[in-house]
Amino acid sequence: MAQKTWFITGTSRGFGREWATAALERGDRVAATARDLSSLDALVDAYGERVLPIRLDVRNSEAVTAAVQEAAEHFGSLDIVINNAGYGLFGMVEEVTESQARDQIETNLLGPLWVSRAAIPIMRKQGSGHLIQVSSVGGVFSLPGLGLYHASKWGLEGLTSSLAMEVKGFGIKVTLVEPAGYATDWQGTSAQRAEPLPAYTDFRANLPISPAARRAVPSATRDAILAVVDSPEPPLRIFFGKGPLDLMRSEYGNRIAEWEKWDEVSQAAHGF
Repeated sequence: MAQKTWFITGTSRGFGREWATAALERGDRVAATARDLSSLDALVDAYGERVLPIRLDVRNSEAVTAAVQEAAEHFGSLDIVINNAGYGLFGMVEEVTESQARDQIETNLLGPLWVSRAAIPIMRKQGSGHLIQVSSVGGVFSLPGLGLYHASKWGLEGLTSSLAMEVKGFGIKVTLVEPAGYATDWQGTSAQRAEPLPAYTDFRANLPISPAARRAVPSATRDAILAVVDSPEPPLRIFFGKGPLDLMRSEYGNRIAEWEKWDEVSQAAHGF
C-alpha cells in the first residue's frame, strides 16, 4: 500500500494520538498538531522525520491555513485530514457563560470548518483526499447538561453532510466518526464546567444515574480508523464502539412517532 500523508488536529492525546500512532506504525507520515509542542516529543523521538509537529490552536483560522499549507508543502501531498481537536463543556444551557459558549463552538465546530476549508483546495488539485470529522454519539442525540457540546457536534454533523455532497465531484471523500463513551480525557482535565446555579439542584439530583459501565478502549479504534481511510467507499457516518446503534434505533423511532402524532397539524400548516 502506498505511503499516505495524514494531518491530525489534537494529537497530544486521546483519539488523535492513537490514530497518529496507527498511521506511523504502518509507515505513513503524519503532520501532528497540538497547542503544546512538547506533547508531541515522544512521537518525533519514535518516528523521526515521518512526523511533522506543528503548534496549532484551531480557533485561529489564519494559523490553521498556514499549518495545513506547511504540511502539504513539507510532505508533498495531503491524503487524510482528521479534525479531532475538541473538548466537552458541562453545564445547563442557562449556566454556560458567553465566553464558554463561544470557545466551545469555535473549537468544536469552527475549528473543523477552518481546517476543511484550508484542505479542500489542496485535495481538489490532487483529485483525491479524505476529510474525517470526529463527531460523537452526542452529535445525533442529546442529554441535559451538555447543550453547548451537543450544539457544536450537531452543527458539525450538518456542516459535514452538506460538505460531503459539495466535494464529492472533486474526488474528496468525507466521513463523520461518531464515538461512544471512551476512556479518553474528555471528562477529565480537558473538559470545561459551568458554574452550577441553585435553580437546577433538584433537577440534577433527580437525573437518572446510569449503571457503572466500562468505557471503551481508545487504542481499539486504531484498526477501525485504518479500515475507514483504506476503504475505496468509506461511510459518511460510522459509530465507534458498542451501544450507539441500539440507542439510535430508539431515538429515531421516538422522533418519527412524534412527527406522525402531530402530522395533521403539520399538514394544515401548509396552507393548501
